[in-house]
Amino acid sequence: MTTYTRKVSAMRAAVHDTFGGPEVLRIEDRPIPTPSPREVLVRVVAASVNSADSRIRGRRFPRGFGGVAPLMFGVRLPRIPVLGGSFSGVVEAVGADVTGVAPGNVVAGTTGMAMGAHAEFVAVRADRVVSVPEGVSHDDAAGVIFGGLTALWFLRDRAEVQLGRSVLVVGASGAVGTMAVQLARLAGASVTGGCSAANADLVRSLGAERVIDHRAVDVTTLPDRFDVVLDAVGVLDRHTGRRLLTPDGVLLLAVASLADTVLARGNVKAGSGPERASDLAHLLDLVAKGEVRVVLDDVLPLDRIAEAHARVDSGRKVGSLIVRP
Repeated sequence: MTTYTRKVSAMRAAVHDTFGGPEVLRIEDRPIPTPSPREVLVRVVAASVNSADSRIRGRRFPRGFGGVAPLMFGVRLPRIPVLGGSFSGVVEAVGADVTGVAPGNVVAGTTGMAMGAHAEFVAVRADRVVSVPEGVSHDDAAGVIFGGLTALWFLRDRAEVQLGRSVLVVGASGAVGTMAVQLARLAGASVTGGCSAANADLVRSLGAERVIDHRAVDVTTLPDRFDVVLDAVGVLDRHTGRRLLTPDGVLLLAVASLADTVLARGNVKAGSGPERASDLAHLLDLVAKGEVRVVLDDVLPLDRIAEAHARVDSGRKVGSLIVRP
């Protein structure tokens, strides 16, 4: 294994050893992880803080998952003390069996269920990282991952959005929504975005032809019908969402109850998509070419991790939120 370029044995990490509000998070020193033969050690420059982190920390999950999620994340105490699943950074060391990645490479990637990116270093499987194109910042690379991978999987793989289709994005100003508006527009669809009036201009600038103020209009009562409806925030269910579809339309529930996830059939799609390195490389290429824009709510030092979580909890986060270890 390649030796570390920094001769240190400890790193700073955001840790929670109990469930609760943002205040349960603290910064502490932890041992730098040692990469296994198939892993790389990455010095994290930027990591996103998103709804997945918030839900795990606060043990707040979509309806019906309350009895299942603790088995994965801990019943009384957290099983995953360091959160963070999307990052960008620089490779510090590689495992003995790793090829194609070397110390000094600038990479972005995902950690899956292992989490751990809200720290100065993270060890991750080499096949979960990709090179960051020149000209793409660490903040943008980390910021595109969570929302971009989700939006891409739902729109391209589950709904096959294409030229001439009409798409409604509910929650169009969030991490998933801002990416969904742009990816649907790139595919040639006409896009309607649902968001607050304060974010209407932003959503229009991303490619939405029409914006609906969700505080003034109940989206479930819209008379319009769409070829694709993507709910990025959990406003719709399989019944209310279907009412918004054309006869051959597709409902995409990015945030779904356990019942909607299990009973999703036919024109209703729910669940979690795969975190494919090839998809991340595609998204980074779009960013490098200027074809999609990464919307950043804020960029904060790791010391302000509790503030970042509070912003996510508020439901008013716009785009992605980044911390820099």
